[in-house]
Amino acid sequence: MNQKVSAYAAKSAGAPLGPFDFEARSPREDDVAIDILFCGICHSDVHQVRNEWGNSQFPMVPGHEIIGRVTETGAKVQRFQSGDLVGVGCMVHSCQSCAPCHDHLEQFCEKGPAFTYNSTEMDRKTPTYGGYATKIVVREAFVLRVDPVLDPARAAPLLCAGITTYSPLRQWNCKAGDHVAVVGLGGLGHMAVKLAASMGAEVTVLSSSPAKERDAKRLGAHGFEIVRGPQDAARLAGRFNLIIDSVSAPHDYNAYLSMLRVKGVMVLLGVPPEPMPVGAFSLIGGNRRLAGSLIGGIQETQEMLDYCAAHKIEADIEIVPAQKINEAYERMMKSDVRYRFVIDIASLKA
Repeated sequence: MNQKVSAYAAKSAGAPLGPFDFEARSPREDDVAIDILFCGICHSDVHQVRNEWGNSQFPMVPGHEIIGRVTETGAKVQRFQSGDLVGVGCMVHSCQSCAPCHDHLEQFCEKGPAFTYNSTEMDRKTPTYGGYATKIVVREAFVLRVDPVLDPARAAPLLCAGITTYSPLRQWNCKAGDHVAVVGLGGLGHMAVKLAASMGAEVTVLSSSPAKERDAKRLGAHGFEIVRGPQDAARLAGRFNLIIDSVSAPHDYNAYLSMLRVKGVMVLLGVPPEPMPVGAFSLIGGNRRLAGSLIGGIQETQEMLDYCAAHKIEADIEIVPAQKINEAYERMMKSDVRYRFVIDIASLKA
């Protein structure tokens, strides 16, 4: 029998989020039913609710940084049982048969993955609803084990912000002795600092805001540099092996590329609203590379969660009730959060 779920949803583009009920399917033989405890608020939630990327479907229940407990499992589920602490990230299914899926890169599924919200199940008909809700039912293969050593609320942002920053650090072999720069100290940036520092790198935060220096050092950064113009780029020329760029506002990629060492890499995680120009000589000079990275596959996400548990790495958060989601959105757009809002889903049951 389907179960009634209480949630917060946007009914149309730009509309405030408000109470919304829907029915979650009863678990199939390979499904896991989860009571949601906490859900992080990601910057992409705001983009999607406001249809800033032009692909929004309504009504929309956002949320893809989900921590909860298993309440029921299908007959063929083997890895989970009732009471387990688990997570759900940005995807809830994929075709499981194409080359990217076989390579554990489900986010690039050739048939298109089923994203956790603002998407459909693989039948391309059934809408998916995310973590601003009391329950979710997910295929076992897309459920992640969360070590109880982690604080459930502070672990929630690991399901997006954590894997989004962990993946490029692993892809480009971040290690002791590397000089890593993190551009922007927000939800993504603060996780990049913590993770890179834990891997032994010397981490420098590049920011336009002097007020963030103290936090940068507290989070594990060894250095902090103000970058506001060409003179700052010149001063930092050739310093870094790896730059993790988490900024979604327009900024000069060429200036940051000049800060790379020979064969250095700059990885884009943020999505500015307009294409940013890149000069060929910014890359040719020094064999520098400009790359992008999109979340991570399920196997790598589990690896990240296990790594964070082993190193006791969690997000810095502010917990809010569901009734303050709209206020949190407005504050987040003003960078008035240190560094991730997390919804206490118990407030939906009150």
